[in-house]
Amino acid sequence: MDDILSLAKRRGFVFPGSDIYGGLANSWDYGPLGHLLKQNIKAEWWKFFVQQRDDMVPMDSAIIMNTKVWEASGHIQNFSDPLVECKSCHHRFRVDHLLEARSAEPGYDKEEVVRIEDVPCPNCSGQLSSPKNFNLMFKTFIGSTEDDSSVAYLRPETAAGMFVNFKNILQVTRRRLPFGIAQIGKNFRNEITPGNFIFRTREFEIGEFEYFINPNPADGAGWEAMFEMWLDQIRRWWKDIMQIDMDNLVWHELPDGERAHYSKRTVDIEYKFPFGVKELHGIAYRTDFDLLRHQAASGEDLQYTDPVTNEKFLPHVIEPTFGIDRMLLVSLLEAYHVEDAPTGEAGETDKRVVMKFPHYLAPIKVAVLPLSKKTELSSLAQEIANRLRKDWMVEYDETQSIGKRYRRQDEIGTPYCVTVDFDSLVDKKVTVRDRDTMAQERILITDLVDYLAKHLCSNTIN
Repeated sequence: MDDILSLAKRRGFVFPGSDIYGGLANSWDYGPLGHLLKQNIKAEWWKFFVQQRDDMVPMDSAIIMNTKVWEASGHIQNFSDPLVECKSCHHRFRVDHLLEARSAEPGYDKEEVVRIEDVPCPNCSGQLSSPKNFNLMFKTFIGSTEDDSSVAYLRPETAAGMFVNFKNILQVTRRRLPFGIAQIGKNFRNEITPGNFIFRTREFEIGEFEYFINPNPADGAGWEAMFEMWLDQIRRWWKDIMQIDMDNLVWHELPDGERAHYSKRTVDIEYKFPFGVKELHGIAYRTDFDLLRHQAASGEDLQYTDPVTNEKFLPHVIEPTFGIDRMLLVSLLEAYHVEDAPTGEAGETDKRVVMKFPHYLAPIKVAVLPLSKKTELSSLAQEIANRLRKDWMVEYDETQSIGKRYRRQDEIGTPYCVTVDFDSLVDKKVTVRDRDTMAQERILITDLVDYLAKHLCSNTIN
């Protein structure tokens, strides 16, 4: 993690939030490369789970919603974490995270401490209070007055926006079950966070969808088959699209008593992070809990009418949820490699750090590197770079030795470097270097776009 943190800040993937003012705990800003990597992950997620399916529709719901939404969903009453407060230094800690302070090995992220009175304050070794529940939603006010009538909340999840719009979307799209509503958006939770870089933050982005199904379909294929279908799709996502080492995933089936009360089945997909096995994302069968609550609270009929049988019922829901920030962290961890690389001296090697992102996830696709700053080379190199920018994110770099420039591009995961040298002025060719193999090939400038298009095409496994 120290290596990833160092590289992330040094190369512009992730910066500490509010850094020039001393930072803000567990707040992070995505720099130029981090932003591009995040956009690429979201684009592939959207293509895989939404664009390429005929049973998914998109939406983008508001961050601030009517407070009645959160009353109906139970967030105002129940969305809380048990915290303890130190009687000496008054720091607050999540009860389940105090396991880590004891060097315990929790079976999953929500495991409880059995005897909290035996745990000293991790900050000052003082005595801790009894656990109390604190609501995790960020409170704000709408309008010019700050009283109970103007209270509002930043959304702690994107799911509610899809449930309250179910009827609208059903009417305008005329979809038949099963179908899903998907969105990617920011969420906010006032958590006591344990750090671990961008793993858990108070402001984070989620990609998720609510997949609405008939709990008793005529063909007899119940929710169990749908659940397994989505589990298979999730496996494909990690194996074929994100291309991670599948041995780093742990598929944790939550037993009775550990699932949310409305869930009939929940699987947490966990990852072997450097700081322990932690939840990466999950999938849950939420039954008709959400639509039932919103129908009762709003008075709106949210039932679905089967066009064949005319049966009316509340659809049930399967919900896969993906943390975008956690996927980005996994992408950094999986891509990070330290290798022996040949130097300019025959038979000698040196260590190189290389980020082996799948090409379609790499923030920068091509680097154009003139061998010299002389006008005749730089003007040709700029011309090539400008042409390639029509299709890909391109970086132009003419400072330092060519070897150091190659190493920099390796560290940010650029799949191909295009070197323009003095021979290029004569033979009209450039040298293309492959990030992973470091092999070099002379390519005609006129063939360069086609060559890169062939090697940088978006993932075709989808």
